[in-house]
Amino acid sequence: MTKPIAVVAFGGNAILDAGDDGSFPTQLEKAKAACRQMLAILHQGYQLILVHGNGPQVGNLLIQFEKARDIIPVPPLDVAVASSQGLLGHMLEISMRTVLEEDRMQREVATVLTQVVVSPNDPAFLHPTKPIGPFYTKEQAEHYRDTEGWHIVEDAGRGWRRVVCSPLPRKVLELGTIKYLAENDTVVIACGGGGIPVNYLTDCVVGTDGVIDKDATAALLAYNIGAERFIILTGVDKVCLDYGKPSQRAVDVMTAAEAKGWLEEGQFPPGSMGPKIRSAIEYVEKGGTEVIITSQDHIVAAMQRSGNCTRIVK
Repeated sequence: MTKPIAVVAFGGNAILDAGDDGSFPTQLEKAKAACRQMLAILHQGYQLILVHGNGPQVGNLLIQFEKARDIIPVPPLDVAVASSQGLLGHMLEISMRTVLEEDRMQREVATVLTQVVVSPNDPAFLHPTKPIGPFYTKEQAEHYRDTEGWHIVEDAGRGWRRVVCSPLPRKVLELGTIKYLAENDTVVIACGGGGIPVNYLTDCVVGTDGVIDKDATAALLAYNIGAERFIILTGVDKVCLDYGKPSQRAVDVMTAAEAKGWLEEGQFPPGSMGPKIRSAIEYVEKGGTEVIITSQDHIVAAMQRSGNCTRIVK
């Protein structure tokens, strides 16, 4: 009998956060810490698909590309996303193999370079919203805006960041491969950074500028693959209403309808919790049973239906 599948989405900040030195050893140790938490899901009998973000990493790659532009041509944004998939996939494969060996659990691990179709007419191309790269002071951000033409926004009180276009995912091209691997005892790392954005402007697939929201792609993957659990990891233990205000309050359980109402009220900003709530609603409305939103440190408790987390249900 086929085991149930759990899709877990977590941000690139789990591996490279503000204040980190950015070195490979530092990122690798944080990747191992993240993968150790995922063992709780495997122990409950689930097959596991990991969807990672790439905001810090792809932003750093773009900085490297720009710095070397007098020596090497700057590649397009979809190539930077592909590069970050390879970089993070390599790190997560090493990390997952290490923690599986520590736990004496037999599993294959595979990274699937994943292309995701977007619409060339998506209105997101006119309104950049996806934060990438490191955090800057306001003065640094204004400098890059004026000299490089970057779109800059303040990011949840943590500093200023560059934002790029974030079109909606329409189709995961490697869906069948991902499902086959997951159903055959392979921990799959897929749709990294939301997937490499492509479209069909011509008779063949072509790369497209943009960084797709990884939570949106994870939701698309989860309901198309028939995943029984969809888990979104973030920097807070629970979703809160009136976040950052004296009236702030955490929510243990919300229905998709309640989540949609609060989203329309503006409770969940587009640059932080908004995409996660939209993705949770999408998954539940398309037939998913339950979404768990919590921090990395509370996966074990959440899987045991205890501890700090928010559940979004029908």
